[in-house]
Amino acid sequence: MNLTVRRLIETIKTYNPKADFELVERVYNFAEQAHSGQKRATGVDYIQHSLGTAINLAELQLPLPIILAGLLHDVPEDTKITLDEIKKEFGADIAKMVEGITKLSRVKYRGIDRYAGNLRRMFIAMAEDIRVILIKFADRLNNLQTLYALPADKQKRIAIETLEIYTPIANRLGIGELQARLEDASLKYAHPDEFIKVEQLIKSNFPQKKKTLTNMVKKLKIRLDKEGIKYEEIYGRTKHYYSFYRKWLKYNRDINQIYDLIALRVIVPTIADCYAVLGVVHNLWRPIRGRIKDYIAQPKPNGYQSLHTAVFSDDQEIVEIQIRTQEMHEQAEFGIAAHWKYKEQKVSDISRQEYQWVTELANWLKTVKDNASFLEGAKIDVFQNRIFVFTPHGDVIDLPDGATPIDFAYHIHTEIGNKCARALVNNEQVSLDRPLKNGDVVQIVTDKNRKGPSPDWVKIVKTRTAHQHIENFKNKSWKKIIPGFGKKD
Repeated sequence: MNLTVRRLIETIKTYNPKADFELVERVYNFAEQAHSGQKRATGVDYIQHSLGTAINLAELQLPLPIILAGLLHDVPEDTKITLDEIKKEFGADIAKMVEGITKLSRVKYRGIDRYAGNLRRMFIAMAEDIRVILIKFADRLNNLQTLYALPADKQKRIAIETLEIYTPIANRLGIGELQARLEDASLKYAHPDEFIKVEQLIKSNFPQKKKTLTNMVKKLKIRLDKEGIKYEEIYGRTKHYYSFYRKWLKYNRDINQIYDLIALRVIVPTIADCYAVLGVVHNLWRPIRGRIKDYIAQPKPNGYQSLHTAVFSDDQEIVEIQIRTQEMHEQAEFGIAAHWKYKEQKVSDISRQEYQWVTELANWLKTVKDNASFLEGAKIDVFQNRIFVFTPHGDVIDLPDGATPIDFAYHIHTEIGNKCARALVNNEQVSLDRPLKNGDVVQIVTDKNRKGPSPDWVKIVKTRTAHQHIENFKNKSWKKIIPGFGKKD
């Protein structure tokens, strides 16, 4: 079915009914004329890809300028129209985003160790204007939806590129819904045999699970109405294919070890309602010990908030239940995109704490000259699984999987790292090389008489920051001992 500008307009109207729809049609007509005569590999007019990208952005409920840049994103790259002409027609802001996307179009996957220079451009572009990566995500999602028209080797390359580069960034930006759509669309082509098996497992197990969810929704609604607790929406969902696939591999392909294949989601008006619903849920069904997580009191580093619990249903199915407000739900689904839902200006602001890593990474890039060092830092900062631990005061610290108390200490402050003597994790003393786990409460004990970090710590730490501070201290120490140390001949 061909996409139309009317569908784009109707999508925008659902959340921004006062948008300038005459401008939308003008930009669409401009893009259609620019791409006139061009075809996609599927045989459809090229403008279909532009529309698909713009609709994906509108489904994220983004401001109009970002959507219009999505409509125009391939014009300078694939037509005779220049950026200056776009700037003249539609303004500097839209032209700036289109220029950023044009730069990112050069990022190609040839193995993670062979595209460092292209990745540099990506992160610098993100720091200059975070909106650009959102357009790139929308562009990539539409490309994935038409991969069937490409040769098998190209299908696999694009799918793996998406899983290696784009979905980790989407995860760090907290865009859960878009991340899941990118992952699911990629799995079919990156791992076709496993995709078929996962699809079969989910479909064969879903009928009974669906019945369980239907009964739970009905029972919970009746009890909440009786208790006078307000709710906006209650619905069941199944796990996304790629998320299931990762857990399936983790548990050696044993589906019986995957307890959150189905989940119940409850959207309520207020935070107080979240906790009231949690109490009702635990009165209706027996909770599973150790599976209650309060991400409202302690949000994840990317801004995610929700109450999680897991219970035994009436038919003894294990069901995960997520309880959140509408605002929390939008943050979980749209991440950084939710920040702009009602904002038409200052959309390039990335000062919020959960996105500060983008700026920090870009600033670090300016000091790192060789690609090997950059790649090592990027793998840790972006492409590695993340954990979050807490200070004794409840502050959330975002670290890579495998990070140690020393990494934690340097994340807090350079001097705390340099003078780190002991570490307490969950009130128990641990060795400084012990890997931290999600949810650990970490306290560092310093020794004011300590002169600096141990040189051996370089072999222990996982984070770029800790490694850099230890190396810097070593170099300063040697300069005091050997005059001229570190200077080039």
